[in-house]
Amino acid sequence: MKSKMVSISGSKKLKRQMAPTYWGLSRKDKRFVVTAKPGPHPKKICIPSAVLLRDTLGIVRTLREAKWAIYSGRVRVDGTVRRSLHHGAGLMDVVRLEGVETVYRLVPKKGALLHPRPIPESEADRKLCKVTSKASIKGGRTQLGFHDGRTSITDAEARVGDTCVLRVPSQEILEVVPMKKGATVMVTRGANAGSLGSVKEMLSGTFRLPKRALVSLDGREINIQTDNLMAVGAGSPALEVA
Repeated sequence: MKSKMVSISGSKKLKRQMAPTYWGLSRKDKRFVVTAKPGPHPKKICIPSAVLLRDTLGIVRTLREAKWAIYSGRVRVDGTVRRSLHHGAGLMDVVRLEGVETVYRLVPKKGALLHPRPIPESEADRKLCKVTSKASIKGGRTQLGFHDGRTSITDAEARVGDTCVLRVPSQEILEVVPMKKGATVMVTRGANAGSLGSVKEMLSGTFRLPKRALVSLDGREINIQTDNLMAVGAGSPALEVA
């Protein structure tokens, strides 16, 4: 008796009704839709390439057209060709399709986790990456880990919570934007996602409470976890994000 083969890669589809609203899907269509596989971004906060092209951006009309564009190497995320329908594009990723003039950056907007924002060609090779880890390695150098899973060995002075302006795909650090008092920040999650504000005060965390910041936002001062904030500039944003 032959043993049944078991897939360990996870499901490649998702019920349309369960998909996040920011994907831009029509609810009254086929029952299932392509889902994202865990990768650079967590599965729950990214958009699979096929859905991004067809539903979010509306660049193609059908899944068949999306497959052709992706499999033929016409889709680039952060300057790198992505040939998987399930590759998840997430926060601050720069997306372009060969033959289409507009370049997009995925940013939060009006409470939605991700929204494709058109950006100028001059910013197509630049990306904001939040520092999520820092370690000293052999030779006295520093290795930084970023929110999108990439790492960089560098001599740049940056702390966890700061944001680096990277040239992609080379990962050259062009600028460091510190998360500190006076910094311009973007809210990346929650009801205020997509809003820009100014840090009035940095608040230390405790054993039970995470590190927070007092942010001036739309005429109000709100206490927000720094995990839900990204420093985007000192005064004005380093790149177009809103």
